[in-house]
Amino acid sequence: MLDAKTIEVIKSTVPVLEVHGQTITKQFYQMMFKNHPELLNVFNHANQRQGKQPAALANAVYAAAAHIDRLEEILPVVKNIAQKHRALGILPEHYPIVGENLLAAIKTVLGDAATDEIIDAWAQAYGVIADVFISVEAEMYQEAEQQKGGWRGFRRFVVERKVKESDVITSFYLKPEDGGEIASYLPGQYITVRVKPEGQEFTHLRHYSLSTSAGHPYYRISVKREDAIGDNPAGVVSTYLHEQIQEGDTVEISAPAGDFTLDQSKQIPVVLLSGGVGLTPMVSMLETLVEGDSNRDVVYIHAARCGSHHAMKEHIDQLTREHADRLRSYHVYESPGDGESCDKTGFIDLPWLKTVADPEADFYFCGPVPFMRAVNQALKEWGVPQERIHFEFFGPADSL
Repeated sequence: MLDAKTIEVIKSTVPVLEVHGQTITKQFYQMMFKNHPELLNVFNHANQRQGKQPAALANAVYAAAAHIDRLEEILPVVKNIAQKHRALGILPEHYPIVGENLLAAIKTVLGDAATDEIIDAWAQAYGVIADVFISVEAEMYQEAEQQKGGWRGFRRFVVERKVKESDVITSFYLKPEDGGEIASYLPGQYITVRVKPEGQEFTHLRHYSLSTSAGHPYYRISVKREDAIGDNPAGVVSTYLHEQIQEGDTVEISAPAGDFTLDQSKQIPVVLLSGGVGLTPMVSMLETLVEGDSNRDVVYIHAARCGSHHAMKEHIDQLTREHADRLRSYHVYESPGDGESCDKTGFIDLPWLKTVADPEADFYFCGPVPFMRAVNQALKEWGVPQERIHFEFFGPADSL
């Protein structure tokens, strides 16, 4: 526990972190990777380059400082981050490295304003916060390993099938190379793929949502090929999977993780909304709802650029026909191609959403950040309470 004086000092730095947080975290990552380049085998290089990871860390540090006397209030955020840490293989020995470089970054950016008193207080606070993460993650590692079909760390899987779903999305069916059982998972969770493409100095890890219901002898992920756009280069892992990995090849994955999951204890209607490759956790939830014992009414809405970018359309149409008594599905195309039909042209908006969805439903959505912001704003304008609004970011957490 921190004493009252340390808490007071930490809280006094909150306004400074609000202004200089991202500068500090960018400096932190630069220093850490210079001092410990082996950690580039773990961190997502693209998120570093685009500034997403420093921004996410700055928000986390700011939240920790603001809640330093009541860390239990940010425990849901801690658990979300800890899920990703467990999936990536972050270990207790990594935390002193992070602490040392974070304190050095604070000192570098703030200069003389970072007094010995402030640095000492942050050293104590970081120790407390690190202990929370280490404890939570230890439980997660144990749970992942001890469940039926579970394992610790990474396990080799064979690509049994590779199926093109659209012009930009391909599904990979993965079976364990050792022939053993695989861990079950909750609809909405992800696995983490670790690969080392030829010519790359470091291994690369990416989280991919499982795109089918649990209970199969395989995992399925559906990956969008991230092509180069402007100054952003092509995605290292997605292009490697699309262009290099073939049926019979192997990849390493960690056990399913994630806390964006379908609440199956409720009986109220469900509305699932996805944009682009954000359909992956939504399809897992949809299959779980219609194939299980649930009698909940379900509306599934998918938004895509056009028909050629619409993955799994035939599968969703088939599920809709088979469960017409309680499932309705709609697709929205921003710019339909010649001969392509859809239920709405343009974007999902509140007036249209009111004609197809029940405001008393549970809403789950995932997709590009602008799509999620628009959906979130529409639901709030409709008066849907926060406890019935659920969403997932692909990558570091952002703000809606």
